Amino acid sequence: MKNEFLTPQEVAARIEAGAVMSIAGAPELLSTLPKGNWIGGSTVYFMTEAGGKVDRDHLFCTTFPEGSRATARHLATADLPTLAQGYQPGGVTLVIIPAFSEAHARFAEDGAGYGDVFDQPLLGWVSGVHLDEIGKVAPSVFDGAQGAKHEDGAVLLHVALPDGMQPSLDIVNIFKQGDDAGLVFSFPEAGFSARKAYVNGAEVDFSQYVTDKGIDTKLPLVANYAGALINVSFQSVDPEASSVAFYAPVFPGVEYRLAAPQEDYAKTFAAQVGSAGEGSYSCNCILNYVYGDMEGKLTAGFTGPVTFGEIAYVLLNRSEEHTSELQSRIS
Repeated sequence: MKNEFLTPQEVAARIEAGAVMSIAGAPELLSTLPKGNWIGGSTVYFMTEAGGKVDRDHLFCTTFPEGSRATARHLATADLPTLAQGYQPGGVTLVIIPAFSEAHARFAEDGAGYGDVFDQPLLGWVSGVHLDEIGKVAPSVFDGAQGAKHEDGAVLLHVALPDGMQPSLDIVNIFKQGDDAGLVFSFPEAGFSARKAYVNGAEVDFSQYVTDKGIDTKLPLVANYAGALINVSFQSVDPEASSVAFYAPVFPGVEYRLAAPQEDYAKTFAAQVGSAGEGSYSCNCILNYVYGDMEGKLTAGFTGPVTFGEIAYVLLNRSEEHTSELQSRIS
């Protein structure tokens, strides 16, 4: 696995030579690339060997080992439940979905129930835009096989690895459940927003509760799924509309706690993973980048796109959205 920050011309030459690639960058650059064995997603934020940065002139590329074979395709939102039908024996599948799209919502809420989805490593990320462009520019994904840009659905790269190579998929979440007065949150309905919630079993107007209690919405809610800590980050709180929006869905029957504060995202992440990022396919969340002030900071060899969500079989958040909370890798 080779990670590089390249010019569009260098990437085009790599594609034309037959390389199997995952590519991230500004959509105007991705639109110039030739057809080939690649998929791509829009972002202008990156974690590089020199640290976090915003860049509109280069593309972040992960090239699979020589001898890898791949099929790139776009899958319409309605067809997402069939995504495992493209799995290659002993391989790995990459997926990129545009943020705020119908596919983003459907995969987040229903993905765990797709047939055979857990039969091989499935990882990827949610494409985005510069934060100043939210609501003005739609995030996009690119099917390299057809040379097509999409603002909904998902692009998939089904990769058959060379003989003897085994993929492994991990998530890294530096957040832990805090002990904020023993508060336990739960929700009556699944979704990316909530009007009502239960706090230690008592029903509340959640937006009013968050406002009145001065809850730090830079910290995610954290749930324990059979030992795996999964985050749900706050997007906005609107008491007038009695609504709280999230970057990933909450689910009924799940207990959430507010995360314990982090003093230094990059330092904590580096201490937790060591140099494990070398030669890995990884991604990191935009919320980590912003709240952790990650520009110019290093993340222990983990380089890759900064995303609006991460995917490790299912959609993750700040366990997938923040730049240190979650990372996915193949090694």
